[in-house]
Parts: sequence; structure tokens; C-alpha cells
Amino acid sequence: PVPRNRKIKKGIMRRTLCTVRSASSQSRHCSSINHRSYSSRKSDATSEKLFNKILIANRGEIACRVIHTARRLGIKTVAVYSEPDYASKHVQLADEAYCVGPAASTQSYLNIDNIMSVIKSSKSEAVHPGYGFLSENATFSQRCASEGVAFIGPSHKSIERMGDKIQSKLIAKHAKVNVIPGFIGEVTEESDLERLGDEIGYPVMIKASAGGGGKGMRVAYNKKELVDSYRRARSEAKNVFNDDRVLIEKFIEEPRHIEIQIIGDKFGNTLWLPERECSIQRRNQKVVEEAPSPLLNEERRQRMGQQAVALARAVEYYSAGTVEFLVSNKNPDNFYFLEMNTRLQVEHPITEYITGIDLVEQMIRVAADKHINYTQEEVAHPHGWAIESRVYAEDPLRNFLPSIGKLNRYKEPEGEPIKWPPEALRSEGDETRTVKTVRCDSGVLEGSEIGFLYDPLISKLVSFGPNRDEAVKNMAGALDEYIVRGLNHNINFLRSVMDNKRFLSGNIDTNFIKAEFPEGFRGHALDETERYDLAAIAVAVDMNRLMRDASVGGKPDAFVNREGESMYVSFKSVDGAVDPNQSDTPIEIKAFYESETGTYSVAVRRPDSYLWTYLDAEYGEHEDVMRFTISDDAEPGRRPREMSIQVLARLDMGYRLQYMGTKYDLIVKNQYQNELWQFMPVPKVVDLSGMLTSPMPGKVVSVNVTKGAKVVAGQELVVVEAMKMQNVLRSEVDGIVKEVKIKAGDTVSVGEVLVEFEKKESAAGAATANSKQKAGARQ
Repeated sequence: PVPRNRKIKKGIMRRTLCTVRSASSQSRHCSSINHRSYSSRKSDATSEKLFNKILIANRGEIACRVIHTARRLGIKTVAVYSEPDYASKHVQLADEAYCVGPAASTQSYLNIDNIMSVIKSSKSEAVHPGYGFLSENATFSQRCASEGVAFIGPSHKSIERMGDKIQSKLIAKHAKVNVIPGFIGEVTEESDLERLGDEIGYPVMIKASAGGGGKGMRVAYNKKELVDSYRRARSEAKNVFNDDRVLIEKFIEEPRHIEIQIIGDKFGNTLWLPERECSIQRRNQKVVEEAPSPLLNEERRQRMGQQAVALARAVEYYSAGTVEFLVSNKNPDNFYFLEMNTRLQVEHPITEYITGIDLVEQMIRVAADKHINYTQEEVAHPHGWAIESRVYAEDPLRNFLPSIGKLNRYKEPEGEPIKWPPEALRSEGDETRTVKTVRCDSGVLEGSEIGFLYDPLISKLVSFGPNRDEAVKNMAGALDEYIVRGLNHNINFLRSVMDNKRFLSGNIDTNFIKAEFPEGFRGHALDETERYDLAAIAVAVDMNRLMRDASVGGKPDAFVNREGESMYVSFKSVDGAVDPNQSDTPIEIKAFYESETGTYSVAVRRPDSYLWTYLDAEYGEHEDVMRFTISDDAEPGRRPREMSIQVLARLDMGYRLQYMGTKYDLIVKNQYQNELWQFMPVPKVVDLSGMLTSPMPGKVVSVNVTKGAKVVAGQELVVVEAMKMQNVLRSEVDGIVKEVKIKAGDTVSVGEVLVEFEKKESAAGAATANSKQKAGARQ
């Protein structure tokens, strides 16, 4: 291991961080957090002696998260990093940082020998594993114990017993915890699959025994799919967990995914905390979580909590952990043990919000042989509502394919300060403090690079409110103001979820995304009012630019002469976003600006007549987000509409705006330009039917076709791995292969040609998943 700073004095690090923070708005935001969102209900814990220095054996946002709490507790921190992570946010935040190997995680973040060497050389007393990587590695936990290093997590015995899904189900059954019907044992022979599938009943889930995070999981709905799903699950499990053992169980259709957070100490005290609902998932990976669940009542919460504690006690569990259940949406009294995660969960912030407990602090206390300083009664009841949205570097408009690139512009929303805990929650010894309605746990800065080697998570955006409606409102506002530029992201999809009627009703299940977006996500579809409003806003933006340019150039007439002139706004979708309400007919607008009030008065030409729209703009010259309060004469008496708009770019004739997370190109033309617009040539569409191009950056796992081979519809051609997921690219029709341009092990970029087909009539349609943006449709 190579130390980045073998000895860093506290004062030197403070100066270094100040220099970095002045370089970007994100770093300045980090310095202003002051750990408020991570503080504990009981502040007396900070006076106890815990550790002098801990090492975080992880990267990204979870490493930063642990550092925040450690700093509040007066504990020095040591970061580890791979070679490409040398300038990462967690490296800059830590007091010390050491390189533990090259980019491949097996040679760095999973390299136990290198990490143990850093622990020794940095004189760290304890290690926090975060989540992922070594967090559930029993060998690492045992190695720490044998070398006198406190592992901030459970014992290696608990990790072994709960980390193996087969053994954990047997333990759960013995502890009288409800379990899912299935074969509780390892499936080693393909010849057994058909018999087991018939006995259990389709659909069935093939699941990696050592898995988690949606990796190594496949669903088979019939015998034909069973063998292929089995092979894929084993292959992915071997690659991610170095363990290809799988089990098979009944797949519960349309369930809800609800989990119970537990925390235990080494003195036999084990508590359960109010539940988290994690039903909004894609490919078995959580996307949106909330706490508490809209489904559970107090009695069901108690039952699930008690079973979670019973399981924890059965394996003598201490530290933070999570017991996951599948719950019947039709009969919530029926719930089944899914698995136990012997680590801190990604979604732990929403539990921290509704309980006022810093879970990382409690983990550190337990590792330092301290008691949990809460009782079951103090933590059993949720107070308020919290929602977490996972912001990923991916493109929802292209079936959520991974995206890589540089964060050219990055600014996190901040929310509003509130007093916490509320009076109803306050107990003796509690201290009232200020937290924010929005919390953003991230591991990136403006200028950070996101590649395909590690998880595509940009941040965890968390909102809080006194009730679910307020939490949703705060999340929607935060997503509108979240600035992420330089790569594709899923903010548009997350924003759409916050506006979805079914989500707002609370009637959700793990099939939510598939059911609500059966044809895939296509961006926010504007209704008629939104179209007129955006058109008016585009003209207001243009007027604001003209006014600014005129004042700078000393030619005010250039602006005044445009007021009252007819302007025409046309819409153009961006990145394939489909708007069924779009029309080729431009919207005619006449705009006027009232300098004293900062209000734009816009006459919008509706189908029958002009109607006035009034826009009260809140917009600074260098701001990225415009906030409008809009009212008009179309519907007198209607409450004004609030709209937040991001101006992404100025185009040759118009602007690229972001609304509800979706990008729109609005073409703004004067009357002369509008008359000539009809003569503009229509761009030609490139024919990709004769080739297979990679829809994502990644590594080729296998090539299952050769030159001259005949392919049929549905045949697997290439498997590409990106961000730990294997994506199968298949042929959609019959064809003949002209050339194979890649081989297994190659690294490919987006749009790179993988396979080329013969230009024959019968093969002309031998397109691939990417030509219709369906790559990986059958995972």
C-alpha cells in the first residue's frame, strides 16, 4: 500500500480541505453541513471514550457518511482508495488516505492483506466496512479480531450464519420466523431443476446463496427459462461474490419489500426500529425507499419487529443489521423472511430521520464495547416521514443503461432547516437541534469522473417531513433543484415517481416500475397547460437574456423594440423522450416585462384567442434554477402554479430546459424566422439495423456467435457486463453474421460496433437490443 499522505498533521489537512472546498460549490456545501443531519438524539455519547482513529474500508458516499459521524465524535479517520480514486471526495475528507491497489476491486477494496497493512501502519484501532466490498466478509471480520482491531459490525460467526442464504433460512425457520416456501438447500445439478420447479410451482426465484443488492438473482416463469436463469445467476454470483452456489424458492408475485432495522450490543440488548418500505425496485435493486411504510399499522410493525429481534438473538447478533421481509399486498398479515443484511444498509438515512438516531454512531459505540443508549420504547414509534431516492448515473430513456462521464456541473439541493426532535418525541436528556428537510449523502464533487468499474450511485437524496405528503413534496422540490450535468442520470425518472398517482396513494409493490411504465420510461409528458407555461417561460428566458445583453452593450432599444413582438415557440424532445401531446404547430406569444416588480406579462395565443399569463420570476444572472409563480386568465380563481426550471443550455434558436427532470428543446423564433422554418431540411435517421452496437460502456463477458453464423430471433449474441450487472444482447429477427468485431475480455464504449450483419433482405431486421433501446430486457 502506498500512502497518499503518510503523516498528515491536523492543521495541514484543514488547510488542504479549505483549498479544495474553494474550488467547487459542492465542497463549499459539504463544509456547511456541520453534521446536523447525522447528529444523535442523545448528545452525551460524544463525551465517552470510543476510539482515537478508525479506518473506513470503502469508498464513495458511505465512506464520506462514516467520516461525518466520526468527526462529530472527535475520532480521526483513515481512507483507502484505488489508483483511479486518488482525488475522490472521501480521500479529501479523511485525515489520512492510503492507496491500496489498482482499479480492479479485487486488487484494492477487496484486498484484505493490503487493507490490514494500512490499518497497522496508520495505527487505526477500528475499521468500518461500510456496505458492499468487505462489509459482509466473515474472513475480514475474523482477521480484524485476530489482530486486535475492532470490527465496526457483527462478529464473523453472525456474518457467516446470516450471509449464507441457505443456512439463514434454516436458522430463521428454527427461530419461528416466517420463511418463503422453497428448497432450503444448494442446487448443484441442472438435472434437479425441472423437478424442483414443478414441486415449488412457477414462477421461481434462483438466488445466489452469498448474494445481495440484486446481484445473482433471476426469475423463471417456466421450464424453458429455468436452465438459462440458473446459469446466469451462477455466473453473476461467481463474478461478484466469488461463490456460485444458488438456491431456488417460490417467487412471490407483486409483494411489498419491507425491512426492519435492528441494533444490538454485546450485552444482550437488541432493539428493532420502525420499518422501511423498499418496494420501488428495478432488477431487484432498490430505487426509492421510505420510512415508515404506508402499509403497516402498529400491530403489524410490532410482529415484524419481534420476529427480526428473535432472528438476531438466534445468531447472537450485535451492531446494526437489517431483516428483510416480503409482505403480501393483498393480505399484509402474511409476511415472509427474505434475508438478513449483516451490515449498514444503503437506505439507513430514512430510519435515522424518523427515529433521530445516528446508526453509525451506535455501531461505533457497540464496537467500543459500550451499551446502546436507547430503550425499545424510545425507538419503536416513527416520528415524521422520510423518503430516499437513489440518484444513479444511468439513462432511463434507454432502459436504464449505465452512463459514464465527468460531472461538469454539480450542485446538491439543501432543503430548509427545521427543529428536531419535535416536542412529542422529546424525552429527558434529548437536545433540540436543527436538521434540514433535505439531506444528500454523496461521494462525488464537481469534476468527479464516474466510470463503469464501480457502482453507478451518484448520491442518496433524502427528504423529510411531518407526514408523507410533505416528504414527497420536499423530495419533488429537491429533485427539481438538483443540478447534475455532464452525464445521463435518473433524476427524470425519480421525479416522475414523485408525481405518479399510484405512488402518491401508497399502493405500491415490487412490480411498480414494470406496471407503471410497461413500454419503458419516456420522460414527462406535458399536458396542454404545461406546454403553454413552458412556451411562455422560454420567451421570458429569452427576454431576460436580451435585456441583460442590451444593458451590457448600452443599447436598451434592442430590448425595448422586442417587447410586444410576436414570438413563436416550438417543442422538440431530447434524448428520445416522447411527448404524445406535442404538436408541430408553434405557440404564438407576445411578452412584456415590468421592471419594478420583476414580472413577465405574456399574451399566449390559445386556439381561440389570446389569453394573458403572468409569470413572477425568481432568477439571478448566474443561477441555474429559475422559479416561476404562474397565473393566467384562462382559469380565473385557480391557485397560481409553481414551476422550477433548469436552463441547461442556450441553443442556436432557443433553449434547452429541464422540467420535472425531463429535457425539452424549445425553439424560439420571431415572425420572419417562423415563416422560413418550414423550409428547414429534416435530419436523416441513421439505419442501425445492419449492426449490433454496444448500448453501454462495459466489459465483454462472452461472444456467442461467429462469422457466417445464422442467427434467429431471440438468440443470445453478446453478454456485456457494466457496473456489476450482466446484460444480454439478443437478436430480434433472423439474420446472417458478416463480422464479429470483439472478443471476450474486451472493453467497449457506448455505440461501439460489436457484430455486423449481412445486408440481405432477410437479415435487414437483424437488429439488436440497442436499436430499439431494449438492451438487457431479459436479464
